[in-house]
Amino acid sequence: MAARIFENGFDIKREMLRNSEELREKLTVFIKETVSHQFRKEGIVIGVSGGVDSAVISALSVDALGPDRVYGLILPEKESSPSSRELGIDLCRTLKIRYEEVPITPMLESFEVYSRKEALIREIFPQYDPAIHTTSLSRPPMIAPEKVLNIPSLKLLKNREVISTKRLSATQFFNVLSLQNVKQRTRMIVEYMFAEKMNYAVCGTTNKTELLTGFFVKYGDGGVDLEPIANCYKLQVYKLAELLHIDTRIISRAPSPDTWSHFTSDEEVSLRIPYDILDQLLYADENDIPKEIVQQSTKLNMEHIEWSNKHIHSLKIAARALQISPPVYV
Repeated sequence: MAARIFENGFDIKREMLRNSEELREKLTVFIKETVSHQFRKEGIVIGVSGGVDSAVISALSVDALGPDRVYGLILPEKESSPSSRELGIDLCRTLKIRYEEVPITPMLESFEVYSRKEALIREIFPQYDPAIHTTSLSRPPMIAPEKVLNIPSLKLLKNREVISTKRLSATQFFNVLSLQNVKQRTRMIVEYMFAEKMNYAVCGTTNKTELLTGFFVKYGDGGVDLEPIANCYKLQVYKLAELLHIDTRIISRAPSPDTWSHFTSDEEVSLRIPYDILDQLLYADENDIPKEIVQQSTKLNMEHIEWSNKHIHSLKIAARALQISPPVYV
């Protein structure tokens, strides 16, 4: 096959988004055929988070199956943002789908997630008081004047102001990660409880950007029956949201795992690169687009492109380990 020729002025984002209407139609057909014909289920259950991914999935599912066969679950916990709940409920009402709110705080308390997390935070910040302080996780940005080691840090905030930041050891990081991930896995337990009772399928909301970079929790948001947008980059999801007339409050909201007491964005906690740039780099890698075109489209210098590509490569390796099926002795 002849190598593709990329001319000056080639716009990666424009190329990525050019068939969005067709993509919308194909996703609707995929959901209908998968739920009704492949799984032979009565409908679909979606964890509605107040974010753009679950909003797009919900709207596509209504187009595919009708509102009567789509069930939304609002699954807040005490550290999630109140706006997540409000936006999720508003979305369900706008789409005219049935929904139920199931707070998962009691379950997380029974697992001692909060008490264990507070004990860990006090090891790092002895002055920590959950009544007046909030916390968030951050990593140094990949695109910066100087290359910085990828060491996660914990921020302590009071009245939304950062009062202290400390780097985490590997042991501390894995400890806090294990506690945070329980939240995603608990939500999935609830989703399957409802889905099995109703003979519905559980729908995932992981997009391609998250799938490729490993930004999902194994047996949490990664443990579902179908993943309609797992071949859609985040920028494509935003375009679909526009086509589906999703609430602009949801579209404009910064993406977040919503598992920290202080707002923490996807870019801070894991990805380290803005979605606008990350998707272009991922798309360029997938389609063998020359670095000169990438530089032209992203406005990054070559050094930042090299750093970012190495970071993405390491994320992809880790992601593949999450995606493989459990080894079976034969």
